[in-house]
Amino acid sequence: MDKAQFKAMQAPLKEKYRREPDAALLTLRAAGRASTDLAFTVETQRGPVEAGLPPSAGGDGTLATAEEMLLEALIACSGVTLQAVAISFGVELRGARIVAEGDVDLRGTLAIAKDVPVGFREIRLRFELDSDAPDEKLDKLVEVTERYCVVLQTLRRGTHVVSTRSRLPERV
Repeated sequence: MDKAQFKAMQAPLKEKYRREPDAALLTLRAAGRASTDLAFTVETQRGPVEAGLPPSAGGDGTLATAEEMLLEALIACSGVTLQAVAISFGVELRGARIVAEGDVDLRGTLAIAKDVPVGFREIRLRFELDSDAPDEKLDKLVEVTERYCVVLQTLRRGTHVVSTRSRLPERV
């Protein structure tokens, strides 16, 4: 896709959202259900994904883990945003690879040490780009990608999460 095609694709959406700001508000939804033992099935647009404990917390390594899925979501969002920004900037990428890695201290999630936070201590995101564009242009490309990546910005700024509980409907 070239810059003109990309702009033409997004122009009607941008115009609509300028005229009708409420139309730009989107509610996304994800759901899952308990499956066997410690597995949980996440219902995705592409089919079910079985998630379980990582081997470092007692899992057998055969199932996806939430921690990996978080990093994968970060890579997916960063990658799509990178490509959109590259097209907007007129930067040709012959290739792009994004690597995300994060550090988790399992003493927190395994309730071994109450003073150890649960979650990633740090996530590192590395952009490996193959392009003839000058380094300054590639640096700007990554900077703008980071600015507009929903997942990255959500992680960086934190998001208020509201949790509720209810009972499943009775089976008939």
